Amino acid sequence: MQWERIMEWLIWTGAVISVIGLVGIVVCAVQVARARAREKDEAALRARLQRAVAINMAALLLSMLGLGMVVVGAILS
Repeated sequence: MQWERIMEWLIWTGAVISVIGLVGIVVCAVQVARARAREKDEAALRARLQRAVAINMAALLLSMLGLGMVVVGAILS
């Protein structure tokens, strides 16, 4: 009984982490679209896009980590 509860917690926690990562990816895409529309200076645009890439990679890592937690929880339950 305790093991099933732990796996259920792992699945739901992983799902929440994965959704947070997906929201981060969407926010990053919106930031890039806005930057491309607003920035006229090539150097400023490049700097904003470099920051966006770092945020995107972190969000992707969170999303993958959450999905991995869901898969492990589903397999072990």
